[in-house]
Amino acid sequence: MLYMIGLGLGDERDITVKGLEAVKRCKSVYIEAYTSLLSFGLSTNGLSKMEKLYGKQITVADREMVEERADEILLEAREVDVAFLVVGDPFGATTHTDFVVRAKKMGLEVKVMHNASVMNAIGICGLQLYRYGEAVSIPFFTETWRPYSFYGKIQENRRLGLHTLCLLDIRVKEPSWESLCRGKKCYEPPKYMTIHTAISQLLEVEHARGESAYDEDTKCVGLARLGCDDQMVVSGTMKELQEVDFGAPLHCLVIVGQTHPSEEEMLDFYSIKSMENGKSTRPDGE
Repeated sequence: MLYMIGLGLGDERDITVKGLEAVKRCKSVYIEAYTSLLSFGLSTNGLSKMEKLYGKQITVADREMVEERADEILLEAREVDVAFLVVGDPFGATTHTDFVVRAKKMGLEVKVMHNASVMNAIGICGLQLYRYGEAVSIPFFTETWRPYSFYGKIQENRRLGLHTLCLLDIRVKEPSWESLCRGKKCYEPPKYMTIHTAISQLLEVEHARGESAYDEDTKCVGLARLGCDDQMVVSGTMKELQEVDFGAPLHCLVIVGQTHPSEEEMLDFYSIKSMENGKSTRPDGE
């Protein structure tokens, strides 16, 4: 059997009781390591914490392993119970949906253990979840690749008065272009998009398209390290958020649509003005 187990957003303790029980029953345990990261990342110490709590040796499954050697994991799951651990919820990324489809086509039984993900944890900022439109991904721009496909989706959400969750790029164990040209893979250092970078790219696209989907005075919410003890939530205009130090990754950004008075009241707790007045923009009030 293949178990798809969500780990939540914080650390190794955020796994559900059902999920932990399933892990302990499994012969092999893999953790997906490229669509997101837990707060402690995947340092040796971080993995040892997981292995100690879960009582299992854990194999890190990077993008290369999942995309090129997925059949090995699935064939193993034909013979023994295998756990595939995913940060957040197992279906928070399309890659995992594809993994389950492949498993079912092979006739495998798949059991899913859900958990919190960024898609519902963003509710902490006070914007009502059913008032969100289509979420978008903001990739790192390069000199030769600057995709604008997310712009139209944001524009449509704004037209409908809906909020837009922007998921920011994570690049872990990505081969450099130069090494691929030489035929020998050499991996770039991990790279995590910040709110500052995301806003700069968003404004660059608006300047290029000029269709007034948003501007530097558009209200947004910046969120960092959701689910962690030091998570940070700040509301303000794009221009204002570019002046805020959000600290360590992971970051995400919400472009605010039309708001209800109750949403406005909650956003006020996290406003730039609250920061300037010495009030906390951390949800725990510290």
